[in-house]
Order: sequence, then C-alpha cells, then structure tokens
Amino acid sequence: MIEALSFDFVQHAIMAGILVSFAAGIIGSLIVVNRMVFLAGGIAHTSYGGIGLAVYFGLPIFLGASLFAVGAALLIAVLTMKNRHRIDTFIGLIWAVGMAIGVIFVDLTPGYNVDLMSYLFGSILAVNTEDLYFMGGLLAVILFVITFGYRHILAVSYDSEYAALRGVNVRFYYTLILILSALTVVVAIKVVGLILVIAMLTIPVYIAEKLSSSLFSMMLLSGTLATLFTLVGLWFSYTYNLTSGASIILVSAAFLGLFLIFYRGKTL
Repeated sequence: MIEALSFDFVQHAIMAGILVSFAAGIIGSLIVVNRMVFLAGGIAHTSYGGIGLAVYFGLPIFLGASLFAVGAALLIAVLTMKNRHRIDTFIGLIWAVGMAIGVIFVDLTPGYNVDLMSYLFGSILAVNTEDLYFMGGLLAVILFVITFGYRHILAVSYDSEYAALRGVNVRFYYTLILILSALTVVVAIKVVGLILVIAMLTIPVYIAEKLSSSLFSMMLLSGTLATLFTLVGLWFSYTYNLTSGASIILVSAAFLGLFLIFYRGKTL
C-alpha cells in the first residue's frame, strides 16, 4: 500500500475520503438529531435525476446532481416546514420521481453507454482535482456555518418551537440544514454511491452519539470515525481489489458490530 501513495489517483482518493468523511460526520449528526435519516436516502436517489439531466444536456455530473439535490431540499423545506411529521411521505415521493426522471433522461441520451454503476456504488478512485475543490469548498462552508451558527442550529435541531420563541429564524436554519445535507449527500455519492450513502451518514454518527455529551463533540467524533472507516476501507479495497464504496461501508459495519458488543458488555 505504501508504494500506491505515489499514484495521483490514490492521493486524490485519500484526500477525498478525508474531506467527505468530515463533512458527512458533521451533517450526519444534524440529520440524526433532526430525525431526518430517511432524508439522506431520499436526496441521494433524487439526485439521480440531476445526473440524468447532466448526461442529457452534456453538463458536469457534479453540477447537475448538486442543483437537482438542492432543488429537492428546497422543495422538502417548503412542504415540511410546518409539517415535519409528514416529511417521510414527501421524501418518498421525491425519491421516486427523481429516480424516474434520471432513468428517462439517460434513456433519451443518444449513444450514451457509459457505465452508471459508479454513481450507484461510488468511484472514489476516479476523483479528480475539480472534485477535490468542490469537496473542500463544501467542507469550508459547513465549518463556517457551524462555527458562526452553532447555537441557533442547536436550538432548531432540538426544539424548534422554543427557538422560534427566542427569535431564531427557524425557517432559515431548517432550510440551511437541508441544503447542506443535500450537497453533502452529493459528494458522498462520489465516495460510496447513492445506494450506500445512508450508511456513511449514520454509522459513525450512531457510535459517536453513544460516546458524546454534546452535539459539537458528536460532530467531531463522527467525522473522525468516518475518516478512519474510509481510510481502512480504501486499504481493503486496494489490497484485495474490491469495490471501494462497498468496502468502506462493510468496514464501518464491522466497527459498529464490535462497538455494540463492547458497549453492551460494558453496560451489563
């Protein structure tokens, strides 16, 4: 594995894994505490509509998926702002429609025969410099938002009604969380694919939640754990010639299993 570090694609994969893992750890924590885990899968599958549109119109895949995912997040925000208990219904609807749009536009693209499996199961080894800039920019935006809006995000996440009484713009921060979640899901698709993205956003967060006493420490620990799982998964993928996305998720699941055994044994 040491000699592999001399290859640009491996260096890009490691940098992408670190950037996306910390973004997923932070946003995954917000998704979990806001009880919107289904949202991650919904936006991931909805973004396939953006992939289909990008393929049809000859646009960059990341751009198409990002714009479509943000549009879906804004639509979800409008529909569920005052009816959060119905968010699963709207996500399920948008999930199906987005996938259908993607499939139709890919079918309509003349002569397009590129394998779309990389978008389903990830293609971290195919990350290029432009992708890294996008991932780094997204992580910078997330860190900026968390740094300067942490208290308001905390209030909105745990008690939006109380936050509104305190003068917090609940609509703004709720929408902001959804938009950042959508963009994080899009970059995570590059690492593990849209089918496995839910696991990347929730497994490290579940472990961190059990070991943390605050949302901030939960974000930090889940980002660290996600990075560890990603790097170990990449090592397995490279060593045994396995699919990188699936390897990362199986490593995460193995760590989760060990944690549950240890944690339950400790609490008995």
